[in-house]
Amino acid sequence: MPFVVTDACIRCLYTNCVEVCPVDCFFCGEVMLVISPDKCIDCGACAPQCPVSAIVPDTDPLADKWLPINAEFSATWPSITHKREHPPDADAYRDQPSKFERYFSSAPDAQEKF
Repeated sequence: MPFVVTDACIRCLYTNCVEVCPVDCFFCGEVMLVISPDKCIDCGACAPQCPVSAIVPDTDPLADKWLPINAEFSATWPSITHKREHPPDADAYRDQPSKFERYFSSAPDAQEKF
């Protein structure tokens, strides 16, 4: 029963969660993080670290849409294992609704591997 990242992460990309993950199950896209459901051990250490509450257990109704997205993109995006600076405009996107429809990108993170 893995945890999943939802659209609250889009354009915020706070990476506090990756530092506490004991199994390195986070992967980074151009505008958001995802969790590999195959690697996640359901420890829950990541969820309280997210300042936008973007991480939920797969038992949460929000997870229904996001579990397949997390699975798909964790297979192709680069792994991220260390905290980095969030985008300078992250706070401007923090509380915006419907971010998936407006801002999602399937592109992998363009920065060097973490």
